[in-house]
Formats: sequence, C-alpha cells, structure tokens
Amino acid sequence: MQQKRAPRRLGGVRILGKAVVACVACAVFGATAYGYTALSSLDGVERVDVIDGAKPGEQPADGSLDILLVGRDARDDQFGNPLPAEVLRELRAGANGDDLTDTLMVLRIPNGKKDVRAFSIPRDSYVQLPGDLGKGKINSAFGLTKLAEAGRLRKAGVTDKAKIYKDSLTAGRRATRQVVEDLTGVKIDHYAEVNLLSFYEISKAVGGVDVCLKKATKDENSGADFPAGPQTISGSEALAFVRQRDGLPRTDLDRVRRQQVFLAALARSVLSQGTLANPGRLSDLIEAVKKSVVLDESWDLLDFVRQMNGISGGGIQFDTVPVVNVDYRYNPSKPTATAVQVDPVQIKAFAAGLIGAAPATPQVAVDVLNASPKDGLAARVSSVLTGKGFAQGRTDNVPARRTSLVRFPADLAAAGADIAKQLGGLTTQVSGDVPAGHVEVLLGQVYNGPGVSDGGGAAGGPPPISPDGDNCVD
Repeated sequence: MQQKRAPRRLGGVRILGKAVVACVACAVFGATAYGYTALSSLDGVERVDVIDGAKPGEQPADGSLDILLVGRDARDDQFGNPLPAEVLRELRAGANGDDLTDTLMVLRIPNGKKDVRAFSIPRDSYVQLPGDLGKGKINSAFGLTKLAEAGRLRKAGVTDKAKIYKDSLTAGRRATRQVVEDLTGVKIDHYAEVNLLSFYEISKAVGGVDVCLKKATKDENSGADFPAGPQTISGSEALAFVRQRDGLPRTDLDRVRRQQVFLAALARSVLSQGTLANPGRLSDLIEAVKKSVVLDESWDLLDFVRQMNGISGGGIQFDTVPVVNVDYRYNPSKPTATAVQVDPVQIKAFAAGLIGAAPATPQVAVDVLNASPKDGLAARVSSVLTGKGFAQGRTDNVPARRTSLVRFPADLAAAGADIAKQLGGLTTQVSGDVPAGHVEVLLGQVYNGPGVSDGGGAAGGPPPISPDGDNCVD
C-alpha cells in the first residue's frame, strides 16, 4: 500500500516545487510536502500577522497568487534569540545588524495552467516609503518602521520587552509588504521571511547547491572566494555567494542575479530524487525551515498544495524589475550617496505583464529616436515600450537636441499621452508628420527615464533565470 502512495507523494512535491521553489522558504515546502502528512512537521514554523483580509482557498482578484519572500539581515533567529558568536563568525556577520531587508522577491502564480514567474526588487531601490517616512531605499522600510513602533509602544507605557519586540517586528514586516505593494501594484497574498542562517542551514540540508561563475572572484566583505566554473556550495560559502556585490560589474543588480541563480539551483536540488528519496535530508530540511523561516499566519499549506494542481510543468523564471539608473545620486547634500532609481509606473506594467495582463494599445507602433549621446538608448527604451505591449517601430540616432518629445497623429492622442507618462512625463505634441498608426519618441540629452540604463526586466537587462538554464554568472 505504501508503494502505491509513493507516486502521489512525488507528484505533490513536483507540483508544489514548481510553484514555490523560487524562494528559499517555499522551495523547502516543495521538498517537505512530499505527502500531506509531512506538512504537519512544519507546525513549529513561526507565524506572524502580516497579511490583511486573507482567506484560505480564495482565488486572487488580480489573477495571480502572489508570495513575497523577504531575506532579512538579522543577527538573531525568528524568535529573537541572538545567533551564537561562533555562528556569526562562520557567517562573517558582525554582532549588530541593520535590520535591513537584503532580499525582496515576489513569486507570481497565475490562476490556471500557466508558468510561474518570480521577480526581484533591488534592495537599494529609491521609493516612497509607507506612512510618514518619506522617500528612501526600499530595504530601510522594515528597520525604520520597527524602530518607530518600538518607540511608540514605550511612549504608550508598554514595558514588556517581549511584546515590544514582537509587535515592532510585525510592524516592520507589514511595512515591507506595504511598500512592495505600493511599488508594484501587486496585492501580496502570502509572506515568507528568511534570515542569514537560512541560506547556511538549508543549503547544507540538501547536500549543497550547484552554481557556476564566469570568472574567479574574491571579496573580503562577504567572504566570497570562488574559482571560475561550476562548483557546489553550502553553508557559509552559500551565504557569501548570495551576499557578494563588491567587485561585481553591476554591483547590487549582479547580487540579485546571484540570489536568483542560487534559488534556481536549489530548485533542482530540492526536486531531485536524491533529496526526495533521502529521509535524512528531508528531516534536516524540515529542521532548517523551523529554525530560520517565518510565514504569515493565514497561509494554509495543505490548501496551497491543492491550488497548485492547476499549474503547468513549464517551470519557473526569475527576473528583475526594470530600473532607470543604478547610480542614482538622490541626496544633493551627500553627493557620494547612491541608490537604484526605479519608475513605479514601469514596474507596475512589468509586474502586470507577468500574468498576461492585456497589453496597452498593441496596434500602436512606437518609433524611438535617440537625440542624446547615450549609446543604445533608443533600443533600450524601445524594449521598455514593447514590454508594455506596444508594437516595435524603428529605432535610430538623430541630430542632438536637449529635451525629449512624444509626437503622434491626432487620432493617437490617448496612446501618445500614455507613452509620455510611461517614460516619466515627457512633453507631447500632435503632428501630421508622424506616420499613421505610429507614435514617435524623441529622446533628448536630459532624458533620464526608463531605459536610460540596462538594469533588468523590460529595460534590456540579462535574460531571466530558470532552473533548467545554464545560469553561469558573474
């Protein structure tokens, strides 16, 4: 009888793995959910109140079940206990963390039989923060909110340290969920959080993760010291691999890509027969999850497995949101301070496009003409616009001009205005010189909108990562 049940267990694993292995915590669920009874082993996972109005089994109104993975730069476990000094030494982490969210990834699982898509948000993306925090880097929303809530509780007379710690953490998590929703236009349905210890423990539990580097690299800050070529990493090496950004060509964007490659490789390892058929590894995996993963309290894992039966076997793709400028000088009083500039309009269109949202006016072709000294600008901006559903027109270089302009025939005024808005609020002009069915975009010397640099996503960055790809990276 047990032999007859085994195939159904394996099938459940593969269904769930394809759906959620895009993030560390969810990848582990894929491995540990080899049978519904095994899910009871995860009762010890920490649960938190992060999601508003969630109902188990409810089909999302926007056509996609959306999971937010947060990787937190914390020096304690999910219960607030400090990590042992010897562990911190092996992780190459100091005793004091900044309470930053170093990894932000959204996993989109469309209703129906479609492939699963995951996208990362660079930790230094400069955005509007929740509440009255103003603008800042997206990874600061957690710590700033946590600190403010702890102060509010103390001012209100709360003296219970455990309550202050728990409630301020919850506030930080909710703020992180909110800032991601505001930026992407995605309603987050579930939340999973991992800490520094998670990469360490989980990579060891599965017996190592296979990665590949284009060239040798060494970085004292992260502890990275890797040769070129394929290699298997686990423990502190795995953490160093996903944390390194110094010495990489695109710094934070390459670190994001490292994280995606690691998770894709983890998917292969978790879904392999070697892991699924090894009771010892499965047990280690469950214990690793219990020690290092936090979930929202509304997440019904059994119901989630049932929902995944509609997902096709096409696999998972990892991508990064489009960015405007990877070296954005956001503070005139601190000219050396940099962030990643992003366009919320562009990101919302990118995220919606991952679940097959209706394209914006596909009958309109957009000609993009580069009147600036920036090489390749017309092609990148054209890629941005085709990613939003417009038809690709011609791209070319034209004589220099300072300002940008969007020109169009009178009957395409609505499309022209939409394109101007998508590109950061450019000046528009009705013109009889533009061919019928076309909108013309002139990019001037001061253009600083979407596509100004090849950051990722629709902006012309590297192709998405998938578990079955080559995935050799910087």
